[in-house]
Amino acid sequence: MLAWDRTAPAYAPLEARVREFLEADPATYGVHFLDLASRTGFGLNALRPLPQASTVKVPIVLYLNRLVARGVVCWNDAVAYNPETDYRGGAGALQFFAKEGSRYSLRLLSNLVITLSDNIAKAMLVRFLGADNIRRFMASLGASQPHVAGEEPTTALDMTIYLLGVLGLARELPGFGCRMLDDLANTIWNEGLPGRLPRGVIVAHKEGDITGVSDDVGIVFARRPYILSVLSEGQADIEAGFRTIAAVSEIVYDYQERLSRSSPW
Repeated sequence: MLAWDRTAPAYAPLEARVREFLEADPATYGVHFLDLASRTGFGLNALRPLPQASTVKVPIVLYLNRLVARGVVCWNDAVAYNPETDYRGGAGALQFFAKEGSRYSLRLLSNLVITLSDNIAKAMLVRFLGADNIRRFMASLGASQPHVAGEEPTTALDMTIYLLGVLGLARELPGFGCRMLDDLANTIWNEGLPGRLPRGVIVAHKEGDITGVSDDVGIVFARRPYILSVLSEGQADIEAGFRTIAAVSEIVYDYQERLSRSSPW
């Protein structure tokens, strides 16, 4: 078993490097980094409200997992599709084959929300769970911007809080948390945080984009694991935004790798 080095590293050089890199970009970024061994890190505009896009699907599914774990609902409980309330375009597969009255289990909906970022599945879960209940759950974790719509704001720090919640679930109830981590590590969207990392590095993450917005937040299971949350707005080119996130991710990964080589793991 690996012995984690919990000594707090010096992250000021990494913070300066990320800040310098992003200063050349005309978009606005919010960044929060947390080293999981020492629980130290840094933030750049980490408290600034920025559009959350599909990253909001992380706390929604985390809330669902907690309800199932408590026995409030069951994975096999089914939700019927109502096109009047649930139809959404954009990402996802349900828009192409869901029929009015078709019933989908909570487990399937949660998987589609994370792996395909399915917007209809998300709408069905929000309707089933209740938007106010989800917001109260977000606030209970310590989030400053508890909102459920993708156009509404979150902060980079809030997203780190949600990801810590996923890790806490995995430690407390591995059957729930590890399955959620597996879904996050097997999404079809991998342009941001994993984009420039070596193959084989597991990144449990959630991307999101809407007009002018490129976001990605996740847990990087490198030799020295960490959380990295990157939000943005004012993107003239969404794909370019994800390339910027990928570059920031590479900068952070390289720094962590240098630390891991000098620590007693």
